Amino acid sequence: MNSTDIQSLYGLKYNPFVPDLPFEALYTIPGSEPFVLRVQSMAEHGGFALITGDPGLGKSKTLQQVAHRLEQIPDLTVGVMQRPQSKLGDFYRELGELFHVNMAPSNRYGGFKALRNRWKSHCQSTLLKPVLLIDEAQQVSTECLTELRILQSHKFDSQSLLFTVLCGDNRLPDRFRNEDLLPLGSRIGLRLALEPLSPEHLQDYLYFALEQAGNSQLMSDELVRTLSGHAANNLRVLNQMAAELLAAAAQKKLPRIDESLFFELFSPQGNKPRRSRKKKNDRFA
Repeated sequence: MNSTDIQSLYGLKYNPFVPDLPFEALYTIPGSEPFVLRVQSMAEHGGFALITGDPGLGKSKTLQQVAHRLEQIPDLTVGVMQRPQSKLGDFYRELGELFHVNMAPSNRYGGFKALRNRWKSHCQSTLLKPVLLIDEAQQVSTECLTELRILQSHKFDSQSLLFTVLCGDNRLPDRFRNEDLLPLGSRIGLRLALEPLSPEHLQDYLYFALEQAGNSQLMSDELVRTLSGHAANNLRVLNQMAAELLAAAAQKKLPRIDESLFFELFSPQGNKPRRSRKKKNDRFA
């Protein structure tokens, strides 16, 4: 069954367990709302902010919420880096593309000055710092991170020409303990470290996701509790299991999803092939 068939069968506006969701369907991770609000105010001052956590805890979705909030601020320029693993030359080219600056590969110093002039102009005309968002920032090279720190520093580091939000897994804060990146680590003024979610928070997420999608009764309460208790405190694991359940239920055309389907799909005992019993007489045949 395709997504359209599943949505039609269960009266859903969209599949709530896939990564591509509308903004209103994004769940606010517990503890992240003060960070998102603080980020909005930091657009006035610039600098660096950091989101970290293990894979599957909602870092990218939190960054998506940050992007949406910032994009609501009039006249604010927000750039989202698509290729964090680039070497320095391509790193500059992408910055130029994001902030509408023509970059000459043979003249990196000219690109350096052009970017800073563009940012200065933005700061003067809007009284806000342009914003750069980098997901998977643990992939950014030390050379590029160092260049970014110097690039946005102004007037002997008393001012910042840019506001950069870095988002990555727990390798990222470890890298800031390296002597080459200590100067950048010390400049990170706002941090959000996401923790594994409790089963209770995962239950809240499931109820929220189903209600936003248009069918709050799709899963039984028992199934919601069971799913939340078997998701290893991880949103990605929970969504993958829930998506598999939804697809299986649609295939069977079940009116509602309950625990019996969960145990059918995920019970180790149910996955073991049954061994045929031999009759006693067969041994002597």
